[in-house]
Amino acid sequence: MTTLRLGAGAGFAGDRIDPAADLARRGELDYLVFECLGERTVAAGQARRLADPGAGYDPLLAARMRAVLGHTAAAGTRVVTNSGAANPLAAADVVAGVAAELGLGGLRIAAVTGDDVLAAVSAADPVVWETGQPLSAHPEELVSANAYLGADAVVPALQQDADVVVTGRLADPSLFLAPLVHAFGWAWDDPELLGAGTAVGHLLECAGQLTGGYFADPVTKPVPDLAWLGFPYADVSADGTAVFGKLPGTGGVLDTRTCAEQLLYEVGDPGAYVTPDVVADFGGVRFSQLGPDRVGVQGATGTARPDELKVTLGFRGGWLGEGQISYAGPRSLARAQLAADVVRTRLRDLHGVPEDAVLVELIGAGAAFRGLGEPGDPAEVRLRVAARVPQRELAAVVGWEVEALYTNGPAGGGGARRSETEVLAIRSCSLPRTAVRSEVHLQEVAR
Repeated sequence: MTTLRLGAGAGFAGDRIDPAADLARRGELDYLVFECLGERTVAAGQARRLADPGAGYDPLLAARMRAVLGHTAAAGTRVVTNSGAANPLAAADVVAGVAAELGLGGLRIAAVTGDDVLAAVSAADPVVWETGQPLSAHPEELVSANAYLGADAVVPALQQDADVVVTGRLADPSLFLAPLVHAFGWAWDDPELLGAGTAVGHLLECAGQLTGGYFADPVTKPVPDLAWLGFPYADVSADGTAVFGKLPGTGGVLDTRTCAEQLLYEVGDPGAYVTPDVVADFGGVRFSQLGPDRVGVQGATGTARPDELKVTLGFRGGWLGEGQISYAGPRSLARAQLAADVVRTRLRDLHGVPEDAVLVELIGAGAAFRGLGEPGDPAEVRLRVAARVPQRELAAVVGWEVEALYTNGPAGGGGARRSETEVLAIRSCSLPRTAVRSEVHLQEVAR
């Protein structure tokens, strides 16, 4: 094998499905990878699993698999995804059910477990990064702890000829690195190749961001046919160099600029990007434009992987109550500010909600800048009031008080919405990798 073709099927949990189906149908892929899990989405999965032990995986998993499995099975394309979220075993059953519906008897599906380290974290009592205090010093109930597994958790599933691999919390670039290690026989103690493969994975992991989605600005950086943005693929060689492209006829743009932006996305130190597999060094990465929507990448390297793995902690954090309402026309900002004062006063003095628990945003009047600039004179403002409180009943009061502004002033409020949501507070710690053990669970769809 001279090159391996990896396609990006999703860049987050709510991503589009049709570009992935297009890649599966005519991309001539070796692997199609769906990256669907962030710290927020794994927490949401844990919340669903707590309410229903059979839930906790990506809600779009079945829809994604229905869209691609027929094509990938016919083409011999293997699928890797972290859509298992908080429940990879249940997710694998969902994939098997879809495969059976499609008549894909003999399809082999692997669930990778081991990222759930709640017991290990509780026993180790590590320091929580955000607070600097031991885990035991935190009064909130710890309900989840998920370690970032690396590519070494996925390779055994590929070695067992799994057609679809479903994981829980796995580092994003590791989803792409695992097929490269498996195909090319890269050694786990070769940080140069692992760093190069991690760069490939990092560039692909956000799918449409690489082809112009997060790059697009209609004035300074126009991107054609954004409504039909194509997702990228990479042809990777055994030496870690790669050529990135997208399917002909799809929207978007793939050039050295989109690649440079994505390379730096969510990277604090390009010279030391820490993953479970390697501490990647992107400082020497070079991009070359090889043709329309074709970019060559080389120069990434790395040093030895860390001895500890990052762990995402989920604490029960009470309830978030929220209400929104819009004001438009002359003096809309002043009316929205008055409405906010009314709600704040009633939450504090009538319902006993602490003032520092209440967040007010004047959307359309500089809310995104968090007070860094003076608001202008907007034509309309949407008021958002939110509060984190201990009980659901109290959370419901927040939206109720906003909705009550309809008839209790100020004038002209409309489009009120309210909600209350249980909160899982997200924090982080680390565990020695020796305390984390992954396992592969293989099943085959009946013929």
